[in-house]
Amino acid sequence: MSKINEMSILGVRSFGIEDKDKQVISFFTPVTVLVGPNGAGKTTIIECLKFATSGELPPGSKGGAFVHDPKVSLQTVVRAQIELSLSDIKGEEIEIQRFMSCSLIENKYSFKSEEQNIKRAKDGRRVSRSVKCGDLHQEITCALGVSKSVLNDVIFCHQEESNWPLSEDRVLKEKFDSIFNVTKAKMYELRLKQSRTVERCQAELSYLEKNKEKAQQLRDNVAQKQADLRASRDLILHIENQIDPLETLLSNIKMKLENVTKLENEIKALDSLRKQMEEHNKELEETMEEVFQGSDEQLQHTYENHQRTVREKEQKLQQHQEELQTFDQEYQRLTRVTNDLLVEKGSLTCDTITLLFIHMSSVSQVHSLSSCLEMEGYDQLPFTVSQLESFYHQVTQRLEQEKERAELQKLEQQKQQSVDEMRDRKTCTERTVEMKRDEQQKKQQELKNITEELQRLQDSSSRLQELENKLAEVEREDAVQSSSVEELKAEVKKLQSEKVELDCTQRQLDEDMETLNMHTAALTQMDILKKGKAEMEEQILQIRSRHCEDLVSLMGHFPNKKELEDWISSKSKEISSTGDRLTKLKMDLASNEQNKSHITAELLKKEQQLATDEEKFLNVCSSRDLEQNLSNLQRDLDEIFKTKALLAGTKVVYTQFISELSEHREPCCPVCRRSFPSESEVQEVVRVLQSKLHLVPEKLKITEQDLERTERRREEIVALRPVRYSVRDFQENELPALRKRLQTVDREAERLKGDVEEQEALLAILRSEEEKAKDCLQGISLMDSYLRNLEEVERKIDEQAAKLQEVNLDNTFQQLSQEKQETQDQLDTTYSTIVGKHKQIQDQQEQIQRLKSAAIEMRDEQLQLIRDKQKQENLEELSAEITARMEALTTEIREGNEELRPLSAALEKLQQEKQKLVEQKKQREEEEQKKVDVKERCLWDNLTLRKRVNELKNMAAKREALEEKLSYMQVSQQREEEESKLAELKSERSREEGAQKPLEEQILEYRFLEEDQYGKAEELHRNKMIEMRTTQLLSKDLKLYEEALDQAIVKFHSMKMDEINQNIRDLWRSTYRGQDIEYIEIRSEVEERSEGRRSYNYRVVMMKGDADVNMRGRCSAGQKVLASLIIRLALAEAFCLDCGILALDEPTTNLDRENIKSLADALVEIIRTRSQQRHFQLLIITHDEDFVQLLVRSGCIQHFYRISKNQDQNSEITKHSTAFLSV
Repeated sequence: MSKINEMSILGVRSFGIEDKDKQVISFFTPVTVLVGPNGAGKTTIIECLKFATSGELPPGSKGGAFVHDPKVSLQTVVRAQIELSLSDIKGEEIEIQRFMSCSLIENKYSFKSEEQNIKRAKDGRRVSRSVKCGDLHQEITCALGVSKSVLNDVIFCHQEESNWPLSEDRVLKEKFDSIFNVTKAKMYELRLKQSRTVERCQAELSYLEKNKEKAQQLRDNVAQKQADLRASRDLILHIENQIDPLETLLSNIKMKLENVTKLENEIKALDSLRKQMEEHNKELEETMEEVFQGSDEQLQHTYENHQRTVREKEQKLQQHQEELQTFDQEYQRLTRVTNDLLVEKGSLTCDTITLLFIHMSSVSQVHSLSSCLEMEGYDQLPFTVSQLESFYHQVTQRLEQEKERAELQKLEQQKQQSVDEMRDRKTCTERTVEMKRDEQQKKQQELKNITEELQRLQDSSSRLQELENKLAEVEREDAVQSSSVEELKAEVKKLQSEKVELDCTQRQLDEDMETLNMHTAALTQMDILKKGKAEMEEQILQIRSRHCEDLVSLMGHFPNKKELEDWISSKSKEISSTGDRLTKLKMDLASNEQNKSHITAELLKKEQQLATDEEKFLNVCSSRDLEQNLSNLQRDLDEIFKTKALLAGTKVVYTQFISELSEHREPCCPVCRRSFPSESEVQEVVRVLQSKLHLVPEKLKITEQDLERTERRREEIVALRPVRYSVRDFQENELPALRKRLQTVDREAERLKGDVEEQEALLAILRSEEEKAKDCLQGISLMDSYLRNLEEVERKIDEQAAKLQEVNLDNTFQQLSQEKQETQDQLDTTYSTIVGKHKQIQDQQEQIQRLKSAAIEMRDEQLQLIRDKQKQENLEELSAEITARMEALTTEIREGNEELRPLSAALEKLQQEKQKLVEQKKQREEEEQKKVDVKERCLWDNLTLRKRVNELKNMAAKREALEEKLSYMQVSQQREEEESKLAELKSERSREEGAQKPLEEQILEYRFLEEDQYGKAEELHRNKMIEMRTTQLLSKDLKLYEEALDQAIVKFHSMKMDEINQNIRDLWRSTYRGQDIEYIEIRSEVEERSEGRRSYNYRVVMMKGDADVNMRGRCSAGQKVLASLIIRLALAEAFCLDCGILALDEPTTNLDRENIKSLADALVEIIRTRSQQRHFQLLIITHDEDFVQLLVRSGCIQHFYRISKNQDQNSEITKHSTAFLSV
């Protein structure tokens, strides 16, 4: 038998996509149990098994829902992989690999099934090969020994489709037809196809015979045409042998002509280009400001010097800009130093140029300096006096420009410094004014609130006096309890003084917080760390307070995580042992109940037999005294015997008397012998005797009947004598013994029930304690994590404190807020204590409850009014302070605004001056840049002009060379002569080719007809005849086979349905605990169609008494689930002969506890029955741990898998022992 060994899952539904998230599950025999909460990924395992074996996706997962969602993993493409290891029906191991992917493009999912691999053992090593989906499905179904429909609908049926046996008729018929493989039996269609094939063959034979006759005629015509065509081709071959040399010669001539044309075109192009370049040079000379007079090398050297100078300046400018960005932060500090350096730079530049003039006595120095400063007209030696004066003048002018630029730079920096200082002063003043305004608004709001509160408090003064008078009156009436009340009042006053102190402390904390608020920015990091620490401490405290009571009650102390895990482990073992004891007690109780039922049944049977015997005895006997009845019957028999003998003697005597009276002449009385006085008297006596004689037979008959009846009754009573003895023995011996045994069994049952209830209560307590501990375990684990994180935070706080030694860490804003909150909590506690004291006063004065209640209410109101009065005084003082502060703020704001106006005017003026300097500097820079651009353009134009002049010289030389080469090529006349010869030969060849064409067309037409119709006419005719005859024979054989197959299918279908229904009835009766349905079964109805075809219709019915009712639509949800499950079990038993695999997904859905227990018992029985089969595998997926406990008690489950989600919300599969089932 086949079985599944192991499966790995990656990237499917909630299973992770990383290699570390890959989950592997090994399947046990005879049963594998998977437990987990809803949404953990249990059903995904069945979906993966189904997809790996049959390639079917789960319902509703089209479009990629079967693969891990790309949105969740934040990836565009997610790849999934399923690997399944199984053993086929021969015991050989097979590995299946299925790969798939899901991509998310523009919010649209795209699913793709990728590579499919299968691995088999071959020659002692594993060989992997890639296969198509269809081939893989066929190979897997053959390996497992079941059809694809059985795999999908029976073995690996999805939870959403598990109730298909009670679906609508069309779906049910499709499912059963697929399972029974009825759809493959299509004999009628095959026979119809063969009949049509015979008709087609007969029609084709008629024209195939005609084609065979015409084939020979076509062959003769083709032979004649082929001979004519060969002669024409030989002539054309001779002509082509003359044409080839001519074509070669013409090809050479053509190449020469092409070269001539090419040379002429090049000459024309050169002329055009020369003319165009001359025009461009003329235009360039007109646009140039100055034509360079030196050599090309001097021009190139001048241009390169200019480019190098420009690059150096650009690099210098870039360097200065980078330095300016780098040192911008130090601008304010170095501004004054920079200005001094600029002045010194200008002075040094001036001195440098002066020294240059002093030392510039040699011509080489003048030439070098002019080249460095890009000054023109100093390239040729020697220099005249006017040139040296001009040189001196230009250098002096350049020096003046540098000085002016330095002064502008310095002035701009000074203006910028002034603008920055003025802007800072303005910003500071504006910020100060804004802060004052904000403070003024806050004070106004506080003053408004205080005014409203004072107005409210003024109205309560009269109420306070009224309450004091009433309270004094109540206190006089309550003189008896005055001492106790005074003590409580003293405590209340003490608490009130504490409250006042707490109010003062809270106000002081507010002031400290206000002071500390100035340092908040510097201590933000410290506050964040301490806040995190406080939160973790709060979490630890909450976890400890939440679980402390439970853990202390369970373990006597608050444990750590390791101790709690050890305690849970020991508790689980205790639960397991208690469960085993409970199971044993329940088994003993069940055995006792069975024994009681047996005794009760035996007693009932005996009592029924006793009643029957007594009824039978009473029917025969009139009383319960058997011997008395027999004695009476014996006496009656004696009487009857006497009567019978008397009647018999009477008949003889009367006959004798009549005879004597009739025969004698003088008859006399036969008795007394007296003579009769007359004949008439004789006749009268005879007549009387005869009349009596006539009555004797009837009386004798009646007497014989009485005798027979009495004897029969006597025999019946005699026959009842053993029954009477057995009844007496049962009443005296067996009945008391049975009743005594029943009482003993009842007492034992009561004892066992008490033990079961005790063990169940103990098990419930243990499970409750274990559940509490498990609930606490997560919190303890979290608390350990918090403690580790708390140590890290404290370390960081110490590090931060070392960095902030100058700041007082003992007075952080967070701590003050915490102290304020603690003070407020104490204040609330004090107030609550005061209220509690008043409640104590109320409790101590129960006899005067009305007065006590009134006094408490008055005291509460009085205390509130006293506090309001005290608050009124404080508010009045605070109101005066706020009013004075507001006036001061108004004055400060007004002064700030007056100070701000001249600053704004001065800032605006400085900005205008700065802008003017910037624009002036920009204008000068643009003018200088323009000069540089003009000079560069002039040099570039000179270079371009020199280059074009050289190109014109080269073009003229090249044109002369081309004209000289062209003069040697004269081929036009030779070309005309050779072309005339070639034309004549080609004309003759065309004539012959024109004659060949009709011949070739006729030959091709004949060949086409021969290939199409006549080439294989004889072979086609012979093959068609064979095909028709064999098809006729096959159709005849197929009809016989169809009849035999139809009978076999009917018999197979009937046998299988009987087997399935028998299994369904047995499973239903052993599982279902209701009394309304005796059993269920599948009804198959045969529908005869045309041409003897059959169709099966199916329905599931439930038997209620003698009535069969369609189950669909008339059963509860639980009955529906149970019926579908039982039908699947029966189908698996019937069709999975070579495959012992069956998966049950949430089988307890909608079932009550009684039916869940019976289902567990039925599954245990199946497991025990099939466990002897080495490859039997039952896969159960459930969230009901009680149901699993019922299976565990069977002893066939040692381990189970728990499916859960990790911290990344990915599904994980972990193996556990059944001893830790509740962990």
